[in-house]
Amino acid sequence: MNKAIVIHQYGDSSVLQWQEFALPPLKQGDVLVRNTVAGFNMIDTYMRKGLYPVKFPAVMGVEGAGVVEEVGAGVTGLAIGDRVVYLGGGTGSYSEHSVVAAPRLVVIPEDISDEIAAASYLKGLTVWALLNGSYKVMPGDNVLIYAAAGGVGSLMCQWAKKIGAHVIGIVGSNEKVALAKSYGCDDVINRSTQDILPTVKTLTRGEGVQVVYDSLGADTFETSLDCLAPLGTMVSFGNATGAVPPFSILTLAAKGSLKLVRPQVHAYIAKRADLEHASATLFNMISTGDLSVEITQRFPVSQAAKAHDTVESQQTTGATVLIV
Repeated sequence: MNKAIVIHQYGDSSVLQWQEFALPPLKQGDVLVRNTVAGFNMIDTYMRKGLYPVKFPAVMGVEGAGVVEEVGAGVTGLAIGDRVVYLGGGTGSYSEHSVVAAPRLVVIPEDISDEIAAASYLKGLTVWALLNGSYKVMPGDNVLIYAAAGGVGSLMCQWAKKIGAHVIGIVGSNEKVALAKSYGCDDVINRSTQDILPTVKTLTRGEGVQVVYDSLGADTFETSLDCLAPLGTMVSFGNATGAVPPFSILTLAAKGSLKLVRPQVHAYIAKRADLEHASATLFNMISTGDLSVEITQRFPVSQAAKAHDTVESQQTTGATVLIV
């Protein structure tokens, strides 16, 4: 019998239960994947808490890597034994096996391990969407990135620097400053000891930044808006400190005709061609060394609760994976 991390109600990490979970039979177009690694992402905690509703009982995890064990009728381009990675499209990834719709599966290049694929896939595709879709970062742009030493932030800083932007990273401790600089930040702000707004204004000679990528949410939203130059873009893509409270849209006009985007990566890769392009771009940057994926936390999937607690402490850096 397949085992998985399942939730039957919303709550803290104690609702994560390692138990037997029967998978549905393969339908036409489905693939059975034996998971080897599940990627951990903050969206997992949002689902666990109920910020993103799920249908109970729910298997946790949206991203995984593994090996094709069985293909359903009508599946082409995939064979038993192929190493694949996926984002959504089926049963959760905190599981020994997952049933995934074939169009959501991408074959992992030979030079990339399952761990790297699972650690980077959602985060990397998110960064691709944020830097190219939510706002098109251009050479010379002043870019402000929160959680610059974290899983998404570390990739975004490297990618934005590769484009030619002036990258200002924000971290939460002195220990993370040097790490953020190693990921390409030109300047780093420690929000535990420095005021973000005046520091950003000083670093940009009073201009502000063209775009803010804010993954924290409630605690930093207003400050992030104030850091923007006129006509700037606020990209709010996370809720690590809670959901952003309601506010008046007139605020955007008063602060300089600002734009506000709340992206969701699936919208950018809904078409198979876009998924393939984004995946190829990501894997090529990893293969060439333009992106370094740092896995700093590994947990057995059965200890998912410990992984959630560790990452939610906001004391971690880099990516976290669950070994199946």
